[in-house]
Amino acid sequence: MLSVARSSADAIDLRARASNGASADPVYRMVASILRDLRAPRGFMFDIGCGTGLLLPFVREFVSGYCGVDVVRYDTYPADLQFMHADLDEPGWPIDDAAADLTVSVETIEHLENPRAFFRELVRITRPGGLIVVTTPNQLSLLSKLTLVVKNQFNAFQASSYPAHRTALLEVDLRRIAGEVGLADVQVRYSNSGRIPGTGWHWPALFGGRAFSDNVAICGRRDRRAGEL
Repeated sequence: MLSVARSSADAIDLRARASNGASADPVYRMVASILRDLRAPRGFMFDIGCGTGLLLPFVREFVSGYCGVDVVRYDTYPADLQFMHADLDEPGWPIDDAAADLTVSVETIEHLENPRAFFRELVRITRPGGLIVVTTPNQLSLLSKLTLVVKNQFNAFQASSYPAHRTALLEVDLRRIAGEVGLADVQVRYSNSGRIPGTGWHWPALFGGRAFSDNVAICGRRDRRAGEL
């Protein structure tokens, strides 16, 4: 049994490290833009699936306290930042109920087995009225749709991305899950940054929205009337 547990832990560690603990700057800027547009108050933030902690410099104006949460602590995660270890595929993270004013998860949900259980935990740890932001690859971009037609795989879920990327979610899936877990004031946003199919170039800055964005975000507030999930 011990060897099986060790094998499972090693597999989780390898999947986590396959992403290098980092996302693209446009994704971090998208999160910052959402917080700015929604006039998020300064508060305590949990960065779920924090990787190397690169989100914080983009959102520091909204953060009075910060804790990164992940299955591994990367060597380059800043030593002066609070960190909490949690297997994000296992509900019951070691975080108190309603502990966060802001709960953000950048490019993490696609790595997990059960997105609904993940969302329920995000809601549980966020105070009523608190803001939740989740980003993931955008399956409805022109690049992703064309890759699906040509290769029968979404662009971010090709063999080269497996097993790190495991769960592809469409915009409609994100909206449905947000409704199921009781989020209010739900919005979908896009990174407005995307690669042109068949090239290494990105669309000019004047292009944006669903078709021209590699990443999508869903955001909402925990309903103040919500009881226990």
